[in-house]
Amino acid sequence: MAWDILIVGGGSAGCALAGRLSEDPRRRVLLLEAGPAFPDAASFPPEVRDVASLGGAADDHALNWAFPTELAAGRRATTARGRLLGGSSAINGANHVRATRADVDGWYGWRWADALAAYVRGEDDHDFDGPAHGHDGPVPVERPADELLAGLTQRVVRGAASLGVPAEPDKNAGGAPGVGLVPANAVHGVRVNAAMAYVLPALDRENLTVRGDTPVARVLVERGRAVGVVTAAGERVEAAETVLAAGAVKSPQLLALSGIGRADELRAAGVEVLVDRPGVGHGWSDHPSVFLGFPHDESLHPEAVSTQALVHLDAGALDPALPADPAGDLEVLLFCRPFSPGGPRHLMCALQQPESRGSSVLVDADPSRSPRLEHHYLASALDRARMRAVVRFADDLLAASGLATRRPRSDAELDAWIAGSLTTSSHLCGSAALGAPDDPAAVVDPEFRVHGVEGLRVVDASVVPVVPRRGPAATALMLGERAAALMRP
Repeated sequence: MAWDILIVGGGSAGCALAGRLSEDPRRRVLLLEAGPAFPDAASFPPEVRDVASLGGAADDHALNWAFPTELAAGRRATTARGRLLGGSSAINGANHVRATRADVDGWYGWRWADALAAYVRGEDDHDFDGPAHGHDGPVPVERPADELLAGLTQRVVRGAASLGVPAEPDKNAGGAPGVGLVPANAVHGVRVNAAMAYVLPALDRENLTVRGDTPVARVLVERGRAVGVVTAAGERVEAAETVLAAGAVKSPQLLALSGIGRADELRAAGVEVLVDRPGVGHGWSDHPSVFLGFPHDESLHPEAVSTQALVHLDAGALDPALPADPAGDLEVLLFCRPFSPGGPRHLMCALQQPESRGSSVLVDADPSRSPRLEHHYLASALDRARMRAVVRFADDLLAASGLATRRPRSDAELDAWIAGSLTTSSHLCGSAALGAPDDPAAVVDPEFRVHGVEGLRVVDASVVPVVPRRGPAATALMLGERAAALMRP
């Protein structure tokens, strides 16, 4: 075999995995990325480097896959995914917030201690000390500087406190949910994506090769074992072990194109069935969200940042008729920078533990075609009730912050407004979920190995069974760190 480890996808988990595995000079590592592989930090476009910009996530940006999806009946949108070395960590909001212990405790075969060790190993926290924070890792983690806390952010933090929301100064400490500042993987206004943190510093290693602009068509499986991949250009690339780290849309698509998935769907798409795993592309979840705009006032915010204040809430504490979630199942995020020049500011309201589950189905056997994505957002009455609760809280928060007048709505009026405003946080997880071999919904085991195929793993947000109560960006990096530790000789 030309390579010991072949990694398909240079996103958050793939970059972390490649950087860590190539630390061992005996391991020959090849990383294939469908999009461009910029050779140094300065080569990334300005909107990718600028942590205050979400320009790279625009639907028409060349570095965004922008997969079309149906959020709910008649509500279409796109889900953003980075198409470059660094993946979605290069185009997202750079919010570096860990999953909660309650999330990880629900993962088959995992212990919180192992996840925490992987989080810590990857981080260089500039603000907090102690064993729960790393200081030797490649990913810098910073909260907004003191001089940026006046104005808009300060008003929102004080408004939340006036509504009884407790302070949560360290969002990565595992404490009770509350209001606090957003930890970000950024330094001096520069978004430090996974490629910058893990791969670019390792490019001089003789045992690491990175190839950009190399989309993969399928995994080669021979006699029950993965032996490499076939690229979209028809090139056969062999390796002793193959890892799919192409993200929660592309990894299950590649499994399906390789004959691993729900048998009836594979046959309908013209793909030979090798392994019938009904969970491939099914049962995933994401954070439904809506945005509340409020009037623009240049004096209330610093233009140098995008997101600063983050509020996590227990729906049961807002409304006793709703189930309690002490870990916090609702989120409100302040966007300090307008989405367009002169436009309003926004609060994003998101449901963090949705009951709704999505599906991803091959259209046909053409790897260049996007799968058919359906989120099925707010399909349950409980999801709709919790979304109403977080929107009403956000209205109260704006009023308490002196930013807008409270806007009471009946359930019916609010449901109609939410349905017309619904969008996605692009936090898709669980499309190749980990679980027991006899669980038909499970695709990989706790060590990321695909059930029914030797020599093949999936290492990205696909494996997280349920979308965490916090955004999954930091968790994707953690998965790469954890997989690297498990794969070391």
